[in-house]
Amino acid sequence: MFGDIKEDKTAYVRAVFTAIADRYDLINSLLTLGRDGAWRRFAASKCRISPGELALDVATGTGELARHLSRRNHGSPIVGIDFCSGMLLKARAKFVSSSSDNAIELVLGDVLQLPFPDNTFDCVTIGFGLRNFADIDTAFYEIARVVKPRGRVVSLELTRPSSSPVRELHKFVLSRIVSCIGGLISGSKEAYAYLPDSIRGFPSPERVKEIMENAGLHEVEIRRLTLGAATVHVATKGD
Repeated sequence: MFGDIKEDKTAYVRAVFTAIADRYDLINSLLTLGRDGAWRRFAASKCRISPGELALDVATGTGELARHLSRRNHGSPIVGIDFCSGMLLKARAKFVSSSSDNAIELVLGDVLQLPFPDNTFDCVTIGFGLRNFADIDTAFYEIARVVKPRGRVVSLELTRPSSSPVRELHKFVLSRIVSCIGGLISGSKEAYAYLPDSIRGFPSPERVKEIMENAGLHEVEIRRLTLGAATVHVATKGD
């Protein structure tokens, strides 16, 4: 159904998220026992933008992290960008029913070629998107390009716990329970087989820190959440 991820990861991931867009939020909540909302709130709190400042949410999906940013920073315009039109349609449908989300603008586009000038945003966030990028290095170069000097970059991603016993339990839950429940609810078993594979193949938080620093981001802080099931990186662009 989705093709070969080795041939074209961008096309593969777009097909995966198109298939599960309608039930993406529900499945995330169920499979993380509701922790995904708390993780997004924590990531949004690290953005630290003031009213009137501009934030970009990369790989915005159905717009949940963009919504947290908007509600936390009243009066600050938020731009959400994603390369999957199906996910953006879901986001737009949610925003129409909520007046508090009117400050969010949604854009169809690719993080590897962001359609914005240099030094545009006061903060850039990424929520559960890094592991889906075809080229993480290029993504961070693009993100560093569009954020203003001294602006913040905040990334939230699913990761593997560092403790061996917890990691084994986490591996079992991902490979057996997540794939099964996610596939049943979404109707796309292959899409939720991709999830554990994408986490297992994702670089360590320390390696992600190095990639961010190579892209020109500094003061990179690593915060592990819920025994390392998720990790937040916070960085600042140099002057």
